[in-house]
Amino acid sequence: MSRKLINRFGLLGILALASYLAAMIFSPMAFPGYNWMEQAVSDLSADSAPSKHLWDQLSTLYGTGSVVCATCIAIYVSDNKTGSRLFRLGIYLFTIMNWISKVGYGMFALSDAGKDIGGFQEMMHMIVTVCVVVLSIVSLIILIIAGCKDKTMKGVGTWAAIALAMMFMGPVGMAAFPPQYFGIFERFSTLAAVGYNAVLGIYLFKGFNKI
Repeated sequence: MSRKLINRFGLLGILALASYLAAMIFSPMAFPGYNWMEQAVSDLSADSAPSKHLWDQLSTLYGTGSVVCATCIAIYVSDNKTGSRLFRLGIYLFTIMNWISKVGYGMFALSDAGKDIGGFQEMMHMIVTVCVVVLSIVSLIILIIAGCKDKTMKGVGTWAAIALAMMFMGPVGMAAFPPQYFGIFERFSTLAAVGYNAVLGIYLFKGFNKI
């Protein structure tokens, strides 16, 4: 099929995922004493974290690529009336979530790695996190429902169900296992949205044909 420029921007979703994985895997090398099994990913990008510079370098494509990819997906489904109105609503909410994540975490990064939540910066960071989590869950549920109602979007709905399951594995695991395993299950939640964005990017690249 003939691909327009906006379809090619879908590949940014894959690059964003690769960038995030690289930052998550390699940044701990610049953070002496960091325990990935116990600590959150956000500790690596805290203002006082020794790994912040490396994190910023490796995650550059993640921050920008995710937003551009999600925005192009929203524009494409809007212009082409892709799927049902419910489907497009799910895409729009997912895109808004990406923008809040990019802008919110950029403005309110944790000031100190592993610091207890108490100051204004930390409180705002948590508010951004709540907004991101709520929008992620709501948008994924909507896309699951849309996929069940529209066979042409069944694949998108199935991937949304997988992402939602990963997202819930985080808090369930954190509640069921000791605190020293917090980091493991927290990563399920953080990877869910980034991974789903990459999946949607592939759909955009293929013009939302079945994959």
